[in-house]
Amino acid sequence: MLSLAMIVRDEEERLGRCLASVQGFCDELLVLDTGSTDGTRAVAEAAGARVEELPWPGDFAPARNACLERVQGDWVLVLDADEVLLQDARAPLQALMAQPDVLVINLLRFEDGALQSPYSSVSRLFRRHPALRWNRAYHSSIDDSVITLRQQEPHWRVVDCSEPALVHDGYRPDRLAAGDKARRLREAMEAELRERPGDPYACAKLGGLEVSEGHRERGLALLRQGLAHCPAEAAAERYELELHLAIALADDAPDEAERHYRAALALPLAPRLSLGARLNLGALLLRRGRLDEAAELTGTATRVAPELALGWYNLGLIRRKAGDLAGALEAYETAVALAPQNPEIHQNRGAAQLLGGNLDAARDSFRTAIGLLLQQDRREEAEDLARRAGELVRLDAA
Repeated sequence: MLSLAMIVRDEEERLGRCLASVQGFCDELLVLDTGSTDGTRAVAEAAGARVEELPWPGDFAPARNACLERVQGDWVLVLDADEVLLQDARAPLQALMAQPDVLVINLLRFEDGALQSPYSSVSRLFRRHPALRWNRAYHSSIDDSVITLRQQEPHWRVVDCSEPALVHDGYRPDRLAAGDKARRLREAMEAELRERPGDPYACAKLGGLEVSEGHRERGLALLRQGLAHCPAEAAAERYELELHLAIALADDAPDEAERHYRAALALPLAPRLSLGARLNLGALLLRRGRLDEAAELTGTATRVAPELALGWYNLGLIRRKAGDLAGALEAYETAVALAPQNPEIHQNRGAAQLLGGNLDAARDSFRTAIGLLLQQDRREEAEDLARRAGELVRLDAA
């Protein structure tokens, strides 16, 4: 028996999609509400979930533990409302759950719209065992309790599901900006660092956030502090620290950034988990004119994750810079098919079409890009593109 365990508050907009994704896969659906004032409860009940209530305890770990205590399954799947389970993952997950010595299945999660790493790994599917508990205020996890249990009962295995299992859109910039999520994340990370000074995971998350918000010096200090405290065997934390350091240094210290990207890629991680470093290093090498290696890195990324539009888009940029217009257009076409709402892809496809002498196709691509920018309330960018493209082709031609 497999139980879904969720904690929610004011998630009526997204909860239905999440619950629909596990219908027929989970035998029990438990939604633990921590104080919703919207229609969350009605959405959950309409999807067949049992809804219980819990006053918000202050952070996620005790809430998740309370939820864990109320489910009945032999296995537990933990999702947030901004996640969905992919249908193609069901069969491989069921096969892994059938193995009697598997304790935890790490799920590969696609970070839809995230600016840095396209994939992450989350330990969200596990056997219901009394020793497994959530801890930590920020990004609570069962990982510490798993380590302790396996020291006492070494026969248990932790395995990875190689098939992408989840899609998560909570790191999209518009999602973060829409509410106070960024503030709450910062507060939780600051609290974590006060309790665990130099904690590599917290330093990686808060350091990356500081850099992205323009507080570069503090961000770099936190990232370097985390790297200094990170044990060699903690590959996931070390990767994130190396990646964020490289991103922070790419503009004014490209040699140092390149070293950090290469250190990240040298870590023993699943290929999809290191895509961020691979794609970013390829982009850095493109800017530095080292096109052969940039193409090799980015081409590898498209083979590892052919479903990722960013890889094909970057490959188009590299091929166009190398003078391979046919190859660039082929890559852009794939990127457009994967991400038809991305105006930058249409714009760069138009530029390549223009270089190849196909004025009608270029005009259509520029028009599409302008229209998408307007739809996304990016009026200044749309007007700038219309002005620049209009100097090259007649946008008003039939």
